[in-house]
Amino acid sequence: MKNLNIFILILALIGGLTACDDQLDVTNPNEQTTVDFGDSESELQEVVIAAYNRIRLEGSFARVGYTLDAVRGDEVWNSSQQWYIDYDRLNSPGTNEIGDMWPYRDWYHVVNRTNYILSKVDDVEMSEDSYNQIAGQALFLRALAYYHLSTYYQTVPLITDYESYSDMNTMFASNSTQDEIFDQIEADLSKAMDMLPSRDEGGEWAQGRATSGAAAGYMARALMFRHKFTEAYPILQDIIAGVYGHYELMNNYGDNFKEDTENNAESLFEVQFMDFGTGGTDEEWTPVNISSEATQGHAVESNYASQELGSWGDLAGSPWLYNLFKEETSTDGRLDPRLYWTLVTYEDEYSNYTDQATDAYPNGDPRSNIVYQEEITKTPLSNSAQGGISIAKWTNARNNIYPNITNGLQCGVNLRLMRYSDVLLRAAECENEINGPTQTAIDYINQVRRRVALPDLELSDFPSADHLFEQIANVERPKEFGCENGRGIDLIRWGFFYDQSRLNQLIEHGYYMLAPKNEAGDIIANTDVVTAETASGSSFQSYNPGHEYFPLFQNILNANPNLEGNSANKSVDNAPAFKEKYNIRPVVELE
Repeated sequence: MKNLNIFILILALIGGLTACDDQLDVTNPNEQTTVDFGDSESELQEVVIAAYNRIRLEGSFARVGYTLDAVRGDEVWNSSQQWYIDYDRLNSPGTNEIGDMWPYRDWYHVVNRTNYILSKVDDVEMSEDSYNQIAGQALFLRALAYYHLSTYYQTVPLITDYESYSDMNTMFASNSTQDEIFDQIEADLSKAMDMLPSRDEGGEWAQGRATSGAAAGYMARALMFRHKFTEAYPILQDIIAGVYGHYELMNNYGDNFKEDTENNAESLFEVQFMDFGTGGTDEEWTPVNISSEATQGHAVESNYASQELGSWGDLAGSPWLYNLFKEETSTDGRLDPRLYWTLVTYEDEYSNYTDQATDAYPNGDPRSNIVYQEEITKTPLSNSAQGGISIAKWTNARNNIYPNITNGLQCGVNLRLMRYSDVLLRAAECENEINGPTQTAIDYINQVRRRVALPDLELSDFPSADHLFEQIANVERPKEFGCENGRGIDLIRWGFFYDQSRLNQLIEHGYYMLAPKNEAGDIIANTDVVTAETASGSSFQSYNPGHEYFPLFQNILNANPNLEGNSANKSVDNAPAFKEKYNIRPVVELE
């Protein structure tokens, strides 16, 4: 009997402990993991927002991820001769974090989140519209991430299965070829084009989000990177025809670079930032920060604006770009208004525009600007020690919102990643590649030129496809998109690094002068044409073959035994492989 009582007591204790375990088996909402999250539509919507958040990091578009491609091109040079120097000279050794690691790291954060969404979404019950919106945005953002990973780093691991992160053998993935990566980009964008609503259909929901138009625009970009002009052209024509929603050029070119005209009719896709002063106070420079008080701005202005006004003064517009603007005047005799919005220079002509609220000078007297605390009577220095012309786009020099530049993640101007003008100029390029110079191609270009009152181009001025390509590549696109992200990618897809005459042209475009002085001995911002005889150097004179791409960071290579360096790590010339597949148009003189 005694033993029976003991046995009953033991059973009671076991039962009590088991019941206690059941009561304590709950999920702490503050310590959720990827295993127990994402099983509802609302939770997946939160992950979509988290994926968008990652394109606003320093390595994606909050600073260096945006400006690295600009300085890789011929429209921007490193006026500080410090921070971006390895990327301006295209000879990074692979040990510089800002370009060799930060964009790589931050874009894989986007890949990780989008892979997570796509691993969960098929198992969650929701309407077809909700499914298409969630999955479509994830596919677009993953394609966006791989587009920048491959155009920056050439051959990177292609990871599309979230489960692969749980196994060390698959997490440490090897390089995929650039063609394999672009095949995946095209596959993702093709689905996103079908799944996402247009900006018109999406209404308020579409403000700041990926739409079918954004996916179509990036599909055309991806196709054109591999010279698939016959496939890209119909997509561009459909965008123009309104198949993916209504897009049009803004009457005022400057509306593409201001806070109060964001997500406008010209924008296919842009990165959303909080207006200046409306975010928190914490600057989240790294992806590990999750502060609820983040500033939620970008630091592109800190690199682009004048050091005389308080910026870091790292990057300046090239004298070539400035003088390209000066070669043509508008039909009313004024300067091309895109110069005003692209570069911060003082022009004598400005005195003739007083009180004229024009597209170029919408604030009345263009000489007055609260940033300068006085009338602008000289071109401010990009860098106080080295000179250079400061860049206006995305800066307060033209927005005129606050009296002093605040460095860091403070600027609230949304970065427009693709605009309708890009669709038109790409359509002209495709038409020229397929059919040679035609009136159709000229008409696409003239739509962009008429916005800024430049005289129409005439078909008779372009005797060959080579001539019209030269006009598109080295006149129309630099003036429309000067100092924006994308020029370096264009130079690669056109093969300009792989032909000696084209490389010589880049060297000429990249000439700069260090610390030029006036007669009084003061450093000035040189706006004269710079030649081989007058230049201090060129951004392209130190170019090493293979370094049109950025090298993979050496620490990443050390950590992943399956990963190899790319052409920049190995200094391998990509010219032979490029010429086997694609055509490089020769340099021709324009009349």
